Amino acid sequence: TGGHTTEILRLLSCLSESYSPRHYVLADSDNMSEAKIRSFEQKRAETFSESQFSLDRIPRSREVRQSWVSSVLTTLYSILYSLPLTYKRKPDLILCNGPGTCVPVCLSAFLLGLLRIKRTIIVYVESICRVETLSLSGKILYYFSDYFIVQWPDLKKKYPKSVYLGRIV
Repeated sequence: TGGHTTEILRLLSCLSESYSPRHYVLADSDNMSEAKIRSFEQKRAETFSESQFSLDRIPRSREVRQSWVSSVLTTLYSILYSLPLTYKRKPDLILCNGPGTCVPVCLSAFLLGLLRIKRTIIVYVESICRVETLSLSGKILYYFSDYFIVQWPDLKKKYPKSVYLGRIV
């Protein structure tokens, strides 16, 4: 909550208006990120008058300090909740950067691609704070993403599928 949002908004600030509409997916218990997103989009609308975005909420897949066993169940619940949302939005691209909320959304989009309903490109950007090891989200999405971007050369060495672009946020 907050840190990942700041990183993703920095990435989005570099994208052209052709990446529109933007659909943000937040954990239902995340109150801080919505204000940051609305502020970002308000500033963006000053430059791009046709700017469009939406906010959707899904159940949090894992709370801080939640047991690994129970997090499997809450993540499955979050995936089931994400499937109709992903089907409704049918995104061309998912750009995500590590909060647990991105895992159910990406897995839902991956499943829709397997079912030949909608092929979505999944771009995962590992957080800048992950210097030597991947986050749990990164460890999962390394296998499901089309592009897996790391910001430290040591991670590129450990994870050959990754793309190292230097520090991008």
